[in-house]
Amino acid sequence: MLADSGASRLISMKRHDNLKLFGIPNCTTVKQARAWLAEHALEVPFHDFKKQGVDAAWLGKVVAQTGWQALVNLRGTTWRKLTDAEKAAVTDKTSAIQLMQNQPSVIKRPVLELDGAYHIGFSEDQYQSIFGN
Repeated sequence: MLADSGASRLISMKRHDNLKLFGIPNCTTVKQARAWLAEHALEVPFHDFKKQGVDAAWLGKVVAQTGWQALVNLRGTTWRKLTDAEKAAVTDKTSAIQLMQNQPSVIKRPVLELDGAYHIGFSEDQYQSIFGN
């Protein structure tokens, strides 16, 4: 249950059986997504890439649906800190998955999984469209 900050009533959390959020808790965009989900009373299990790791099979499913280029964050600090040789080595799905497993911070975040569909990043409009809230 979630207390409504504007009143003393309680709001029931809505739970989706096939819903999970993936990311890194300190990431600003992940924080925004988690706050939006909580504000809309959606109970969402969270997978922390840093603590729980990144499974190659899961990455393969996301990449198959979104393409590896969408999942590798080329604008982030982690990518920018890679050597030119490391960047040049990321040329296909296999090399991208290897990099993302070795350096989970290079994954664009958050990744929302809902009923087998993967949604990368966060914006209020995107989540409103997904959840109809």
